[in-house]
Order: sequence, then C-alpha cells, then structure tokens
Amino acid sequence: MNSLAPLPSTFVCPTLIAAAGDRARLRFLEFFASNIRNRHTRRAYIRAVTEFLDWCAVVAGVTSVIDVEPLHVAVWIEDKTRQRSAPTVKQHLAAIRHLFDWLVTGQIVAVNPASSVRGPSHVIKTGKTPILDAAETRHLLANIDASTHAGLRDRALIALMVYSFARIGAALGMKVEDVYTQNRRLWVRLREKGGKRHEMPCHHNLEDYLVAYLDHANLRDDPKGPLFRTMGRGTRKLTDTPLVQANAHAMIQRRMAEAGIATKAGNHSFRATDITSYLKNGGSLEKAAAMASHSSTRTTQLYDRRHEEMTLDEVEKIGI
Repeated sequence: MNSLAPLPSTFVCPTLIAAAGDRARLRFLEFFASNIRNRHTRRAYIRAVTEFLDWCAVVAGVTSVIDVEPLHVAVWIEDKTRQRSAPTVKQHLAAIRHLFDWLVTGQIVAVNPASSVRGPSHVIKTGKTPILDAAETRHLLANIDASTHAGLRDRALIALMVYSFARIGAALGMKVEDVYTQNRRLWVRLREKGGKRHEMPCHHNLEDYLVAYLDHANLRDDPKGPLFRTMGRGTRKLTDTPLVQANAHAMIQRRMAEAGIATKAGNHSFRATDITSYLKNGGSLEKAAAMASHSSTRTTQLYDRRHEEMTLDEVEKIGI
C-alpha cells in the first residue's frame, strides 16, 4: 500500500497506527496521499507525526493510536519547546492536530487529543531571511559570466526571483512556454503555493536576461521542457533534467562567493530584497502583495526591511 502513496521509499508505518488495524493504516496513508498536496508540507508532517507517535509508543507506553490522550500531546509539546524553536514546535502541533482531525472524520478515533493543547507563543513582526541591498544585487548579476550556458541560466534564474518576486519553487517549476510575449512585452507565468497561477510582465532587465538565455541555449524549440535545467557533466551543455532547489541554493552560494558578497543569502533572500526595494521606491504594499501572490498584506510586511536601514542610521549617531 505504501507504494501507492506519495511517501518516501524508506517510510515505515508507525506501530501505533498498525496496532489500530487495516482501516487505521489506510486512513493514515490517505492523510498524506490525498489531504496534503504540497510535497514540502507532506515531508514535514510525516516527520512530525512519526516522531510523535514513536515517542508515544516508546516513552509513554501507548499501545494504539486510539489510546493517545491530550496529556501525551501536551507533554511531548512541552519537551519539544525546550529543544526546538517555537515555529518548529507550532508546525509539529499543527501536523498532529490535522492528522487526528482526519482520523476523527474517518471514525478511527473518537476525539482529537491535540485540539485542546496550546503551542508556544510566537509573535513575528519581520522576517529573518537575510537580504541583499540593491547595490549588492546589481553587482551579483553583473558579476556572472554570461558567455556560458550555465552563466546565462544562473543570471536568468536569479533575475527572475529578483524582478518577479518569484519563490524558488515556482521559478524551478516553470516550463519554457511559461515565458511568452503578450502586447509586445515578455511575460512570465508562475505557479505559486496552493497551485495559484500567477502572471507578471517582465522588468526590462529580466526580459534581456531571459531572451539571452532562451536564444543562446536554444530552448525555444522545447516549449514543454523545463526552463531551468541541470548542466551535463563534462559537456557544459544543458540537459533535459530540471534544476532542483538544493542545486539552486548551491549555485547561489557559489555566485555570491565569486562576487565577494559576504551576506549569507539563500534562495528566498531575493524575495525580501526585491519587495523591500520596490517599497523603498514608492511602491504600494497592496501592489507588492499582488505581485508576490500573497493573500494578505500582513505576509508581505514580513518581507519589508526598510526599518532595518532606519535603525542602522540611528545606531551610527552614537558618537563614541
């Protein structure tokens, strides 16, 4: 049955689930297969609920998922709060709540033992992702050697994240046909979180970088193929295999080092960089939210780092 579900090949059904019978086991697998569509969320939830259920079996002595009680959840969350960050613990609690909600509706358990358990308090007013300033970003793009397919690809990918507010997952999920012309202007089509289709016109710099990449890498004849691809070993040519996030992160670290930029930026840094730059240049928060495909401006505000520059200016007034 595991082979029918989008679970890791190494996944083993927790003993507490297996002890509750075949219906419980099937319902558990269905929770990940049909209820959670995002693979990153699925992976995180598998890790959280497996860790909790294993703890219940080994430490708390619970013999079946039917016997899990609110006290078990509360003790486990309290223990995790001393070991992990508040956001991580809240995510783990959310995974347990959602799983037991699913088991309740499937009539596997009578009540959700996690529904009454409170997680650690966590208030966030600004994001913690490191960002680059505008000068660093321009320097990074200008420093990339555009005489090779790898350089053209890397410059286009970074520019896409910079000028379209794109998440790395949406950027790497693009096909060649997702770069298209409309009203004499180049546009990009992104598929963001939750399957939301998001289309944006290209900034003139991004248009130049994408056109150069498409033309020199001869990608226009493969509209259904991935836009950003891996490089063949020893060939210096693009393959038909899409670039993955881990490789994109390694590429960004390499390009940052080559440009002499010390900021510890990653894939997500460019999203905060360009939102901050847009707002500094008079852009509205509402438009920034729409361009970033955010459902709420409150999320967009987490990416706004203009106040950090104000704080630095104030610190420099200390005359010692």
